[in-house]
Amino acid sequence: MKAVVYEEPFSVVVKDVQDPRIQHPNDVLVRVTSTAICGSDLHMYEGRTAAESGIVFGHENLGVVEEVGSGVTSLSKGDRVVMPFNVACGFCKNCLAGKTGFCLTVNPGFAGGAYGYVAMGPYTGGQAELLRVPFADFNCLKLPPGEEFETDFVLLADIFPTGYHGCELARVSPGESVAVYGAGPVGLMAAYSALLRGAAKVFSVDRVPERLAKAEEIGAIPIDFTKGDPAEQIKEQTGGEGTDKGVDAVGYQAQAHDASHEEPAIVLNALVETVRPTGMLGVPGLYVPSDPGGPDEHAKHGQLLVSIGRMFEKGQQMGTGQCNVKQYNRQLRDLIIAGRAKPSFVVSHELPLDQAPQAYEKFDKRVEGYTKVVLHPGHALAA
Repeated sequence: MKAVVYEEPFSVVVKDVQDPRIQHPNDVLVRVTSTAICGSDLHMYEGRTAAESGIVFGHENLGVVEEVGSGVTSLSKGDRVVMPFNVACGFCKNCLAGKTGFCLTVNPGFAGGAYGYVAMGPYTGGQAELLRVPFADFNCLKLPPGEEFETDFVLLADIFPTGYHGCELARVSPGESVAVYGAGPVGLMAAYSALLRGAAKVFSVDRVPERLAKAEEIGAIPIDFTKGDPAEQIKEQTGGEGTDKGVDAVGYQAQAHDASHEEPAIVLNALVETVRPTGMLGVPGLYVPSDPGGPDEHAKHGQLLVSIGRMFEKGQQMGTGQCNVKQYNRQLRDLIIAGRAKPSFVVSHELPLDQAPQAYEKFDKRVEGYTKVVLHPGHALAA
């Protein structure tokens, strides 16, 4: 099959790799119809992780079941399904508690597994024509047949639930004010989710004009951090108090306010200043224990200088960790079907699989309006 394969920093290729096969009675094989490029993929693409050459990328996957293992009971050939980026067993202590992002079974020695991601287990990614899905009864979410809502549904694999998770971590409630740092795909989904949850006022902080314009289109208030301290800009619009809640949708590659260099802790510290005393911070943005490209030795080991004293002084609380997609994907699917949510507003480009190398380059450089890319392997051109 054709697949997107990582070669070295800033280089992926589309080439033939071995087809997946049923390895366990609980597996299914899915013919991938849509698979998205995630901002998290860019961390590997840029060489900012321990990812090695040969990994097949892709953890946001949707398709049609093509082959069913003998132990699978709820799925049939031809079913249209979307898979959480979390690979989970469904029966370990964490899965039973709903913490499927921290499954204790699928990646021995580590809490959590994912498709096509460094250190997240032996699961080939779905930026390919076929995908093996383990524990398929648990991991596949059925969708209505056909092609309707295709680009909405594929976002159920990661960014829509992850944005919603940021609001859940921050306990966003109706009538509250929320600051979302980052207006990339996850940040836009967090702002959108805050509005879906009834927030009265949502601020979206970024520096990329296209992203800020998208945020404004959905009803968020754009804050350009290159035009002044974002916390102060937001306080000016909240009577000097700050917001009730805050969400970090940026993570460890955060940019300084003048966009001249990275400051890994700048968003966390900005949130501490932005959110009012006793407010909540939700941090779905990715932080890693090892960053080869970190700006200093501490950052290279995931050790950041966070203003914990200020946070303590303000009596704030923080929730963090990757999204447990299955906590949200069924409900968010049904919001899409009912016409109450249309997350595909973030999708800027839909391309065949063979254009993945160009798409990665442009998405990484934030050029030509590349905000979110969905690849369609079924329309891949011959190599």
